Amino acid sequence: MSLPVLYLRSRALPRTAAAVACTALFAAWAAHWIQAQPTFDHSARVPVLVLAPLLVSSAIGTSLYAAADELDRTAVRRWWPRRLAHLLALTVPAAVALALAVPGHPEAFGAPGMVRNVLGATGVTAASAALIGARLSWLPVTVYIGAVYLAAPRTPGGAASVWAWPMQPGPQVGAWAAATAAFAAGAALFAVRGARRERG
Repeated sequence: MSLPVLYLRSRALPRTAAAVACTALFAAWAAHWIQAQPTFDHSARVPVLVLAPLLVSSAIGTSLYAAADELDRTAVRRWWPRRLAHLLALTVPAAVALALAVPGHPEAFGAPGMVRNVLGATGVTAASAALIGARLSWLPVTVYIGAVYLAAPRTPGGAASVWAWPMQPGPQVGAWAAATAAFAAGAALFAVRGARRERG
């Protein structure tokens, strides 16, 4: 069996890709169903824009687990390019699939907001994998996004566009800055350190 196949299987990438695909299909169904309602308002798609990236990032985070991380640390070749490629190979298709799942009006709660939320949530998850371990990497982003969903003001913009980036419409500059910073920091931390070693 070739090394790439062994790597893919050891990181559960086929199952992660299947989870991402199922989430994208469910998000597409939910977004179209919401839009078909007679009382449709663009803000009604906020739950889809928040929940789908959360599920995708959680699946990506669990795939960052390394069953034999001591082999990674003692390898002759540097692992950070592989870790970064692993993260990007899941994040980019997930962002594209979820962006295609949200129909119409990208300036409201549409495709740009979905891409931004996938990047931000995945960045938080990658950082969590490096700091607390891949198995629990879904927990901090779930707590954060849940708190933001409950506490964010309903009017977009202002200072809330930075700390409440998952709840903002697509073109909010502050939300994009916060989400891309979270992704860059999380991806760099995971690429350099890898997932935290876990017992058991």
